[in-house]
Amino acid sequence: MTGRAARTAELADEGIPFILATVVRAQCPTSARPGDAAVVLADGTIEGFIGGQCAEGSVRAAAVPLLETGEALLLRILPEGDQQYPESEGARTVVNPCLSGGAIEVFLEPKLPAPRLAVVGTTPIAEALEVIGGQLGFGVDRSAGVPDVQGCTAVLISSHGRHEPESIRAGLDAGVGFIGLVASATRGAAVLDELDLTEAERAVIQTPVGIDIGARTAEEIALSILADVVRAIRTRGLTAPSTPGPAPPATAVDPVCGMTVTVALETPHLVVDGVDHWFCNPGCRTRYAEEVGADR
Repeated sequence: MTGRAARTAELADEGIPFILATVVRAQCPTSARPGDAAVVLADGTIEGFIGGQCAEGSVRAAAVPLLETGEALLLRILPEGDQQYPESEGARTVVNPCLSGGAIEVFLEPKLPAPRLAVVGTTPIAEALEVIGGQLGFGVDRSAGVPDVQGCTAVLISSHGRHEPESIRAGLDAGVGFIGLVASATRGAAVLDELDLTEAERAVIQTPVGIDIGARTAEEIALSILADVVRAIRTRGLTAPSTPGPAPPATAVDPVCGMTVTVALETPHLVVDGVDHWFCNPGCRTRYAEEVGADR
């Protein structure tokens, strides 16, 4: 496994969202080559190589917002005066005045953690939920007792009366937006009556859970439940409760070339009369310092 592959696998295993940026086209003169790639983290950190400082700045500015939308993007970075591509869905063209006559295209692919499901129970339905949920791309954590629901998109309970109120309360307290209880309508209502729920809390709990498809077997019932979860994700925007993450990087406009740059430790910087200025590369900083008569 290469260093980049090992790093992306490590981030995926730790549930850390990132953007995989891959150069798919390079028009000389440019330092990047097709196949060059980098990882872009939520704080704007770039690990890898996708071109010089100016190209990195354009990639960083375009990549970080994709962690919110989850949508891939083809980023075309063109030199000033070379705008040969029309705008199209799924692609964006930016003009980089710092490029020395070359152009590159970078495919930006968000790599987001799989939605996680907490499944409670050792029943055949719980086992089927674990298997089919994994096949659908969910990360499934199954437990016999009250689950750890932090970061879960849904809590699904099929335990035949064991740990039901406690598991429901754990999901509600963690802010989980979908809690499904496998039970008859009568028994499900009795379980919820034990909990003294608010109206808003009651709306989160589905019991009996699952879309009515006439399911009979454990696998069919699990399919109907997971279809209910998928519908909530796709049509209602169900997500895991938000947790504090790194703040998005601050940006500034290079006063020389007009590029939007990300403010980081390595960003060329100059203080003039007590005012901070950031630049896309040292050349712009040198030029600005000469124009205003400031020390570099």
